[in-house]
Amino acid sequence: MLTSKEIKRQEAIFELSQGEEDLIEDLKLAKKAYHDPMLKLSIMSEQELNQIFGTLDSLIPLHEDLLRRLKEVRKPDGSTDSVGHILVSWLPCLNSYDSYCSNQVAAKALLDHKKQDHRVQDFLQRCLESPFSRKLDLWNFLDIPRSRLVKYPLLLREILRHTPNDHPDQQHLEEAINIVQGIVAEINKKTGESECQYYKERLIYLDEGQKDSLIDESRVVCCHGELKNNRGVKLHVFLFQEVLVITRTVTHNEQLCYQLYRQPIPVKDLVLEDLQDGEVRLGGSIRGAFSNNERIKNFFRVNFKNGSQSQSHSLQANDTFNKQQWLNCIRQAKESVLCASGKGEIPSSEGPLLTSSSRNRVSRQESKLEQMDQSDSGSDCSMDTSEISIDCDHMEQTDSWEKDQELESNV
Repeated sequence: MLTSKEIKRQEAIFELSQGEEDLIEDLKLAKKAYHDPMLKLSIMSEQELNQIFGTLDSLIPLHEDLLRRLKEVRKPDGSTDSVGHILVSWLPCLNSYDSYCSNQVAAKALLDHKKQDHRVQDFLQRCLESPFSRKLDLWNFLDIPRSRLVKYPLLLREILRHTPNDHPDQQHLEEAINIVQGIVAEINKKTGESECQYYKERLIYLDEGQKDSLIDESRVVCCHGELKNNRGVKLHVFLFQEVLVITRTVTHNEQLCYQLYRQPIPVKDLVLEDLQDGEVRLGGSIRGAFSNNERIKNFFRVNFKNGSQSQSHSLQANDTFNKQQWLNCIRQAKESVLCASGKGEIPSSEGPLLTSSSRNRVSRQESKLEQMDQSDSGSDCSMDTSEISIDCDHMEQTDSWEKDQELESNV
């Protein structure tokens, strides 16, 4: 008779196996119900579909292989003695996720653009209303592999948690967790670099004076999203590692691009103000379009002065949570720059920093995970602070569990 601990262990192993079956079924469905019909009906070109679906086809046999191995070691009664050795040998295959995840930013941008075509929109809507979709849109299906990837450390850790210390699977499971954490971290790094390059290539400069080496040298977009100024103008703001770039979205050669609105602001010279609701005076011709209560909430201000150059922007987030994400990300980016330059403190006018690095981490992880899920939201604050490392001695250290959570959630 199985102990309660062993029952939980078997349940965790079964969840791993069942998850593989579900993933394989969804990936095949994405190809059969979306890719193939759109190609056959010429709703999209083969080139466009290849861009949107990326290397999805190659992931199916990879997961079929793991499922086959797991079933081979399953006993007639449905239980499994050990899975660690299988995972240790199979997990390196996940490196093939590199190209798929790195392509997702460009894939989603193209898909959103193609939705403006009524034929594409009509086809996707019909699919969404069909029972097979389970009320999931195409992007939900295309994002399933990424969601599965970041879940592996959690699944393996759950199996390990219910594995006795003297069990032969113990050592292999620990090794498997280390392997998958390393893979997830590396893929996250490359995905962040790919995303950064994608947006840098779509920046449009009104004159040569707007170009900044800090943009060229950036490898990660720490935070970006839609904000409004105090005149109600919609802006798309990018926080790179060492520079804040304020842009307006424009269409150029049928592509969504970002035209610089003002001169880029170096993070090291930026002064951040957290504005209380009601502090901002509104302007512009649409002043009376909304009630004052709707128009004066969730503002913060960024100021910059360097010699004869100065800028001041009052920016409005779409809600309190979104505003706090921006504040946290800008503060941490600034602290990282100051630490790197040997200055350990941020000017007091910017308000108190969060004293626990884990609180910053939770909010930006949630935002990053939600980035791809909000397929039609133009006002989200998308974050990736994986390249912002705070090395100052005064920042408190977090325990290993928090570090694991960051690794799993950051892709």
